[in-house]
Amino acid sequence: MVTALILLTVARGRVNEVAERLAAMPGVAEVYSVAGRYDLAAVIRVERNDDLAELVTRHMVDLDGIQATETLIAFRAFSKADLEAGFSLGGTDL
Repeated sequence: MVTALILLTVARGRVNEVAERLAAMPGVAEVYSVAGRYDLAAVIRVERNDDLAELVTRHMVDLDGIQATETLIAFRAFSKADLEAGFSLGGTDL
């Protein structure tokens, strides 16, 4: 499984429209509107790097309103559950 975060700069007034269209694409797990340098952050989960390339270069490029993107490929996931398991003492209560 390949996980990537795509940070998007979107044309003014088009954030909701672009977010909804992105969320409907296969491989797009979640889309967040965010504050700061970018307007949207999309979480992508696909089987292979080729699937990621297809999504970004063939499907996302066709969406009007996207002005720029930055793609971050995840190496490893650290979730709250993973962190809690790391500090567990074998499941026994003290």
